[in-house]
This record gives sequence, C-alpha cells and structure tokens, in this order.
Amino acid sequence: MRAWVLNETNGPESFTLEDVPTPKLEYGEVLIRLEVSALNHLDLWVSRGRPAPHHFPHIAGADGTGEIEAIGEGVTGIAIGDAVTINPSVSCGKCAACLAGDTPYCRSYGILGEHLNGTLAEYVVVPARNVVPRPAGMDVTAAGSYGLAYGTAMRMLRRTRLRSGDVLLVVGVGGGVSGAAQLIGQAMGADVYVTSRSPDKIADALEMGATGGFDSSEEFAGELKKSVGRGADVVIETVGPATWNQSIRSLDPGGRLAICGSASGPKVEISVPYLFFKQLEVIGSTMFDHAEFEQVTRLIEGGSVPVVVDSVYPFEELPHAIERLDSGLQRGKVAIQHG
Repeated sequence: MRAWVLNETNGPESFTLEDVPTPKLEYGEVLIRLEVSALNHLDLWVSRGRPAPHHFPHIAGADGTGEIEAIGEGVTGIAIGDAVTINPSVSCGKCAACLAGDTPYCRSYGILGEHLNGTLAEYVVVPARNVVPRPAGMDVTAAGSYGLAYGTAMRMLRRTRLRSGDVLLVVGVGGGVSGAAQLIGQAMGADVYVTSRSPDKIADALEMGATGGFDSSEEFAGELKKSVGRGADVVIETVGPATWNQSIRSLDPGGRLAICGSASGPKVEISVPYLFFKQLEVIGSTMFDHAEFEQVTRLIEGGSVPVVVDSVYPFEELPHAIERLDSGLQRGKVAIQHG
C-alpha cells in the first residue's frame, strides 16, 4: 500500500510517500480502506520528534473514515463493506481501567498516529472496538475529520462538569480542539466566549455562535468580566504559558480550567494563594474514552455540532496540506481525500 512515512523527525519535510506492506490483522482487529483522513497538530509534533515515534518507519495520522476491508478472528457485529469512523484512542481492552470504561488510564494506552501506525495511508488496522458506524447521511469528509479534536474537547467539557447556562471561555479558538470545544459547549447550552490573536478567527467564532471574543495577547480576563459581569465557570486551555495567567484570572470563584496541551511551552507559574482562595480547579485531560467518542458522534449525527472543514487535499498533496496546517491560517480541519 502507499503511505506517507516518517523515517526521521526533522520536521514536516520528513514525510515521504512510499510503498509499504499492508498491515496484517491480529485477533480482534479490522482492516479499513481509508476514504478520508485529517491532520492534527499532533502530526506536526510527531514529525519534529515531540513526541518521537516509537519506531521507524512510522505512519502518522489519527483521524479517518472508510470501509471495512477485512475482519480478524474473534470480531463480531461488523461486516466487510461497512462504513466506519475511527476512534484513535487505543487501549488494551482488558485491564481494570478499560473494563470500567476509563480507557485513557490504561497502562497500555496509545494514540493512533503517535504510538501506533495511523491513517496517512491507504489502509489502517485498528481494534474492532475502535470503530463506530459512520452515521447515515454524514458527509464523508466530516466523518473522517472529527475524531481526535472533537473527542478530546468532549472529555474536557465533561471533566469540567459544564452545565447549561454556564459561562465557558475557550482560549486560542481556531485550533482543532478549541474550535470543537466552542461548538460542543454551545450544543450543551453554555454561553461561550473565545480568545484568539486573529481577528478573523474571532469573527469566525462569532459567526458560529460565540457570544463574544477577545484578543489573546491582551488582558482578556478583565474584558470577559466587564462583558459578563463575572468570571467564567469553565475555561478550556490549549495554549499554555502565553495565556495561562489570564486564563486563571478569567475564572469565577469555584471555576474549573481544563488543559490538554501547551502549544506555547511546557511550564507555567501558579499563584497558590489565588488558587485556593478562589477555590479553583485545574484539570488535566488527555484524549477520551469510548463513551465520550460515541457521545460526540451522536451530537454530530444529530446536527447540533457541525464539523468545520477548512480545506481538502488529494492524498498525493499531503505536503501542501501540512503546510496549510503549519501556517496557523486554517479555520477548521485540514482533510485528506484518499483515492
């Protein structure tokens, strides 16, 4: 099969189109012929060795949709030809955490395209439990683009106990997870505000239903409180040190901040008295479990959460797609059309 392969981690230019063996099935797995995949910033980070792939050659890519091409021993309830969407959150399925449904706590946990070969190829193998039926009538590009970002945002909002009527602040809107958090938060009944350094991305967020938007590089905590009359119940953070202090100060007493990434660097400073006087919660969040993936799939299927796609590139033009993502100019998912 053809695949975009990493044999080194010198950045996005390290991706090369090669012929590699089609992956073989093991017990409980399915082989999927991909129709659409999509890029995430994870693909850029892996290409730069942050984190480094566990092996070379490595195939990146977490998101995808396609048809079942073959079924491994022990698989039931799935037929060859079924159209499916891939859940890239992979676990052992046997440990106490997995049996309790808490798959991100599995000690064997991995992410498709980071720890395991991913979807930037003609075929991919995943455990059968990691596919869901592609919703009837769902646009195939949308179906192949939402997995990683929308599932991650769903878990963050669940872990912060977001409720209808809450004030939700999404920091750095325009990225995959932050954009999804805005849309899912709105579907859950929150009053959503956003920040970005880009006026165009703020305008896009307002057009998609956000109540207000602020410049990420300014003192947006004060602007939020001036607009709302109080702080946010929930803040979604993916930026890190560049916005951290303002994000913390945006919270109302008893507020909750969830963070799943730190694009501007790995370290922040916390004022401990401010944290405990305000009785704030800082919540780390990684990926999502099967129930959360199915929940966000139902929201998309029902039409309450759109999948925003910025652009679609042919499989052979992956370097141009990666260049688009790396530019930071994209407004939504960058998708790859296979075949």
